[in-house]
Amino acid sequence: MTSQIAAILLAAGESRRMGQPKMLLPWGATTVLGQVVSIFSAGLSSKLDRRIDPEPEILIVTGGAHTLVEAEVARLAKQYPLRMVYNPNYALGGMVSSIQAGLMALGPEIIAALIGLGDQPQVREKTVRQICTAFEQTGSPIVIPSFQNRRGHPWLVTRPLWPELLALPSTTSPRQFLDVHAAQIEYIPADESILQDLDTPEDYNSLRP
Repeated sequence: MTSQIAAILLAAGESRRMGQPKMLLPWGATTVLGQVVSIFSAGLSSKLDRRIDPEPEILIVTGGAHTLVEAEVARLAKQYPLRMVYNPNYALGGMVSSIQAGLMALGPEIIAALIGLGDQPQVREKTVRQICTAFEQTGSPIVIPSFQNRRGHPWLVTRPLWPELLALPSTTSPRQFLDVHAAQIEYIPADESILQDLDTPEDYNSLRP
């Protein structure tokens, strides 16, 4: 059941290069974070059996500008099945510390986590669906989208590998973990959006709708 896959959206960055909280920037009729949430909600929900499956869980990890970001999450939670967790190590630990905060907040019923970026509003709903389908069909412990032989986001990791992620130093790059498990990765083809996020005003202005 897709309901056993939870999404962890990383929204704890300090947006230093952007110069303002990028999760709150306008994106179409919503915000950058709102667009990401809508994509993941639709991608996960599209595979649910409404007779037996609850709404998919989407967990937002906050950190930098957390008061403002959490206010936006609370607004979005009126429409989507969201929870949030604060990463107190966001300034020192980097992405792995946010992944760890998210994994520790998930319940025992979750068998796999789909790790996405809160500043990747152009990622495709289709990609989310394909990652879940690949996991369901192959049972691979790690599923990653790929564009021109480059790994992107979001990527899925199953519960048996969580202890290894949780044991990593918070300053470790996720790439090191993935390289160790390279032989276990199931890759799915995707488009360039899996590599694009919003770090600078130039990124935002060139990618916004």
